[in-house]
Amino acid sequence: MNRPELSNDVGTDRRPEQPDSHDSGTDFSTENRSRSGRRLICVGPLESVPRDFGDREVLLLDSSATVLDELADPGIEGVWIAREILPELGELRGLCKSGLMLRDLPEGAALLDQKNRVLWANRRLKSWFGKLDDDPVGDSIYELMGQPEIMGSDMCPFHTAYSTGQESSGTFQTPENRYFQVRAAPLGDNSSDQQLVVTVGDITEEILQQQKLAAIHRAGRELADLRPSEIYQMAPDERIELLKDNIRHYLTDLLNFEVVEIRLLEHATGNLMPLLSVGIDQEAADRQLFAQPQGNGITGYAASSGTSYLCYDIQNDPLFIPGVANTRSSLTVPLILGDQVLGTINVESPDVSAFSESDLQFLEIFARDISFALNTLELLVAQKADTAQQSCNAIHSAVAMPVDAILNDAVNVMEDYIGHSPEMVDRIRRILKNARDIKQTIQQIGQRLTPMEAVPPGTISEEHAILTSKRVLVVDEDDSVREDAHTLLERYGCIVETAVSGDQAVLMVRDTHDQDRYDAIIADIRLPEYSGFQLMMRLKEIMDPVPIILMTGFGYDPGHSIVNAMQNGLHPKARLYKPFRLDQLIDVVQTVLQAYGPVESGDNDTA
Repeated sequence: MNRPELSNDVGTDRRPEQPDSHDSGTDFSTENRSRSGRRLICVGPLESVPRDFGDREVLLLDSSATVLDELADPGIEGVWIAREILPELGELRGLCKSGLMLRDLPEGAALLDQKNRVLWANRRLKSWFGKLDDDPVGDSIYELMGQPEIMGSDMCPFHTAYSTGQESSGTFQTPENRYFQVRAAPLGDNSSDQQLVVTVGDITEEILQQQKLAAIHRAGRELADLRPSEIYQMAPDERIELLKDNIRHYLTDLLNFEVVEIRLLEHATGNLMPLLSVGIDQEAADRQLFAQPQGNGITGYAASSGTSYLCYDIQNDPLFIPGVANTRSSLTVPLILGDQVLGTINVESPDVSAFSESDLQFLEIFARDISFALNTLELLVAQKADTAQQSCNAIHSAVAMPVDAILNDAVNVMEDYIGHSPEMVDRIRRILKNARDIKQTIQQIGQRLTPMEAVPPGTISEEHAILTSKRVLVVDEDDSVREDAHTLLERYGCIVETAVSGDQAVLMVRDTHDQDRYDAIIADIRLPEYSGFQLMMRLKEIMDPVPIILMTGFGYDPGHSIVNAMQNGLHPKARLYKPFRLDQLIDVVQTVLQAYGPVESGDNDTA
């Protein structure tokens, strides 16, 4: 007979019929065994049981699968399994290991009956819900998990698994705002006492991340969310302040950042201009930084490279320039729209390694929303400014030619009174001044209605700055040429007046004084009375040199005006061939302005 061995085994709740003992007078039924003083469970032949136990003390089973159900009897002292029906050694080791694996599984696991009562739960599941020292067997799974709610439209996974015979899952939310992914699958066949295998995963961090991302996206949409009526009632500064308030609110309340600095990049200079600072030392907030990788801190590096920078410990980071005295870590993200860096957003903390990769992800997402909001405000300002500018341009275009006609008529009338009616000359000159003031006032109003915020830094080229406030006289019989001169040159800040004929041009030049001399004169080579060259020679008696530019059609110069003019001092590049492009006109005018500079007046001031 084999040497006696006692062993534990794992079984199910299925109970087979009890076989007869070799002692025919012994009743081995479950109902009578406690009265019979059963002390040992035997799996296998009764003859294999050690003789220390009497037949009446042995409960005979034919399978180790039913052992666990019988061990509920407190009188049972052990289990005997005959060697010949022991599992193979490797399988036995696997059974032992599987028990340990289930116990220490990083996910929760449980076995449920058809009433969702816990038959068994592993250590992880019990520890999550404070049941390590309190066996939850017999409790409902809902009681074990603290009466959670099923999120969304998910059905109860336990009921679904029982009904369909298939695996089912759902997300549970506990009263403590913890979230668990629950999966349930039927165990065994579809019998009346079928059980469920349940696994539970803690997805609290994942759900909170999703909720935070959703909140960030909502916040981003609300940053510059203004109704049209609100937009046109608010000045650009007011809209910027509203945006700053919204950014400040979401960064502190939603993302829990207490020290924040936002700077905007001035592309013409590379200067990072402060827009918003929260919790930053004033000296640090006023510090001048540039979008350069060296000497401008992490902010300058992020702006120049267009990449985010996570600093875990400033004491080990040579780039860092602190904004707060007790800062130990920081997170800096560029504000990018398309492929253009608009600025930077920087947050700091007094703790080492205060920011994680998740914080970096959240801030990068919110930074994109800030970039879109800033761009939206710029577009609104530009749109409003463009509308105002177009209105002023339309008014100016309608007024420019009639005012030029007043100027031409006034200087003609003034010629009749020069020398014998000083009072009338003075009155006409006041008329001339007032007429000129009308045009300039319209231009100035248009400039005031165009906010500086509508013109991005660097948009107006420095090479065109020479045109600003320069006075230009255009002489041409063609109305369209004179109208185009107003439209094209005045957009660069020139003060344009026109004349139809050479005689009118001479009178216009003669009437001017030092403060309103013409800086350039553009004339057609073929005028009603004489040629452009002849006009140049008449003007030379009034001003020297004459900053004149001659216009002609390609190849049309029957009187050799340009050749004669060049022989008498015309700048070699002071020529325009009709039809000309805007850039050609601007280039020629700039060339003449740079070549002649302030013109010298003649002796006609009292004429």
